[in-house]
Amino acid sequence: MAMPLATVTPSLSLRRLQAPRSNCDAAAAAIRLSGAREAALFGPEFACCRATVVWDRRPKPSRALMMEEGRTAAAVRIVTVVGDGSVSPLKKTPWEQVMRHTSTRLKWVDEGIEMVVFSDKATQFCDTRHENLVRALLCSDMLVHVAINDQESIEWLHKNSDSVPNIICFESSPDLRNKLGGSFIHKRGEENMFNRLVNIAKKGNRSESTEVLKTVSGAWERYNADDIRFCLLVIINSYIRPVSVLKNLRAKGLSTLNCMIKNCGSQMLNCLFDPNCRKAVQCLNSCSPADQVCNYRCIASYESPYLEAFSLCVLQKNNCLELDAEIPSKPIVTPLYMFRGELLSHEVAEDLFIGWLDNLEWSWRVIAGQNPAYDQFPCQYQLFYRGKAKGSFWYEPVFQVQTQEGTFVWRRRKYRVRRASVPGTFFFSVLDNGVVSKEFWTIIDVCDDLSWGLFHYSGAAQAAGLSYTGAVLVSPDGNFKPELGGQRLVSALEKCSIMDWELYRVDNCSCNNPPLGIPEGSRLHSKIELRNQRWVSQQHG
Repeated sequence: MAMPLATVTPSLSLRRLQAPRSNCDAAAAAIRLSGAREAALFGPEFACCRATVVWDRRPKPSRALMMEEGRTAAAVRIVTVVGDGSVSPLKKTPWEQVMRHTSTRLKWVDEGIEMVVFSDKATQFCDTRHENLVRALLCSDMLVHVAINDQESIEWLHKNSDSVPNIICFESSPDLRNKLGGSFIHKRGEENMFNRLVNIAKKGNRSESTEVLKTVSGAWERYNADDIRFCLLVIINSYIRPVSVLKNLRAKGLSTLNCMIKNCGSQMLNCLFDPNCRKAVQCLNSCSPADQVCNYRCIASYESPYLEAFSLCVLQKNNCLELDAEIPSKPIVTPLYMFRGELLSHEVAEDLFIGWLDNLEWSWRVIAGQNPAYDQFPCQYQLFYRGKAKGSFWYEPVFQVQTQEGTFVWRRRKYRVRRASVPGTFFFSVLDNGVVSKEFWTIIDVCDDLSWGLFHYSGAAQAAGLSYTGAVLVSPDGNFKPELGGQRLVSALEKCSIMDWELYRVDNCSCNNPPLGIPEGSRLHSKIELRNQRWVSQQHG
């Protein structure tokens, strides 16, 4: 929590060297009135029009709903103000660093989204940062407050954000007000973030607004990079303009039900009469359609043949929900180029995936992963192997799931793997509970002694309307050691645009009796030899 500046003695002497508060306010007013200069520091995307231009500040839901599909999307301008020195729960990373990285990740989804990030110090001193913040607010579609608790900053933000139609507050003082679609949200006593937000409804549709705000609240409180970005995208999609990756949040009406009854009647009945399938559907109904963490936990908790048949018919075969998704094209990552002094070949790349299998009962164990929906499960084992058929290659992950009831169960998937054009890149496909997922995997790096590896993936479940990215850090034993990888691992993560604080540490403590094993007749390594046998002795010791 940021301390009020007025209580910090060293800062008082610094303030005497700055322009007085009254002069700063006068300068801010002059900028707002004249709009004479462009905000050059932000580039052309954040260059403000003159203040004399009349901006459309009508409620944003109508603007989002009325925009035609396929039309060139207007730029979305976001200003984020972060409490100076505030620390996030993400491995105690400063909030300012988290939000700057979020700005980069927003552009992976939509190049038209521009977010600039300021410390709340910019509100307190009349300098270049202050001037830039004032200009940015003039053009902003959304203002995001993160960990703002300094009273002087709060008062300044109140005075200087009137023209911003959407204001959202996270981890901040209750004196800051949320505003969506041009309407303020009023508090009612002691309330958490969701209760504060839920009092405002989208014009003409309170229930839909409530659902959007519930989604934002739940996602933010999971504290991970994907969900922080997701929160901002949901608000953009609901109040500013459509976001293509969230198009599946929009209801399809009676056509969905008609399609299900016409094409999948028996599968619907079988699901309703099966306890696990029925629980899965009820659980899924409680999730936002685009909330992958919630959705996949429901699916993994209540797997059954009836759920698979229901999903296969409704989603995969008939697309009754009219969903769509594509594999993300960003971030662009490049594969490992050399291994043990030689150019990487397709055969060696496959051997790197196969890893320790044969010496151990698995290829790799996952130490940590980046995706909150798919990489956080306990006890993750990877099994890569060549099949009996010429050129065939398979991947079978084995992992634990803590179900909604709190019990632990083992799950296993089977992916078909094909080589892509560049060695070290692959196409994966799997039928997961009735829905096909297609993924593009890249071997980012593997240490010469196979003591660790980093694999990146981008994927989409088209029929479920979900797209995603992630990465897994692997080793023979799944144990994290501070010295693991050193600067080489840091560089590998940078190639994926992944920060260390984004990684989830996998719980590998209680992994009894995993259902391992591969089909008889499978083939393993063809080129490389395992040089470091200490892992084998440790596992069998």
